[in-house]
Amino acid sequence: MTRDNLLFAIIGLLLGFILGFMFYSTMAQRTAPAPAAIAGSANLPADHPPVGAEPGSNPNQVFAQVQAAMKQARDNPKDFDAQVTAAKLEYQVQRYDQAVEFLLKANQLQPDNFDVVAMLGVANMDAGKNEAAEKWYRAALAKKPDDIVVLDGFCAVLLTKGDAKGAEAAIEKLAKLDPTNQDLPQFREKLSTLKSGSK
Repeated sequence: MTRDNLLFAIIGLLLGFILGFMFYSTMAQRTAPAPAAIAGSANLPADHPPVGAEPGSNPNQVFAQVQAAMKQARDNPKDFDAQVTAAKLEYQVQRYDQAVEFLLKANQLQPDNFDVVAMLGVANMDAGKNEAAEKWYRAALAKKPDDIVVLDGFCAVLLTKGDAKGAEAAIEKLAKLDPTNQDLPQFREKLSTLKSGSK
């Protein structure tokens, strides 16, 4: 693969992520205050360009910034912000296992950081690691039981796992906290299918 093709592939992955991640961002905006989303820029360095840069951005520059962030995190394993920044960038290019790796390092540095725990739930879910995702979502909900975004993700994981009883309880809680949540109809439909299939 030529260098230009590699750069275009990376840009394509970034654009694909942005479209797929709009769902999480939309949910996060509905909460007040919202936890930091994976693609948020709250923990990025001051000189870091906005995540999801303009389509006209220089691919070479974007690629160089991603590589620099990865190197910064690996060279400074005790730098919490560097680990979180690298995790967000890895998540953006849909390298979920690598995102989890950096988030786990960040969690070791700041075990009580709610945003990192919540991000571990999201990244593990998107990596298809439902057991790990459930563990981290439970840990996040133990810190903030009424967080809508985390509870929404938790419902999705339980449904994917086929845990009808757990999913039903989580969906009921979500419905009480956020009755107009756009995901409730599909969650209830999946739950109904799950329950009928287990009979």
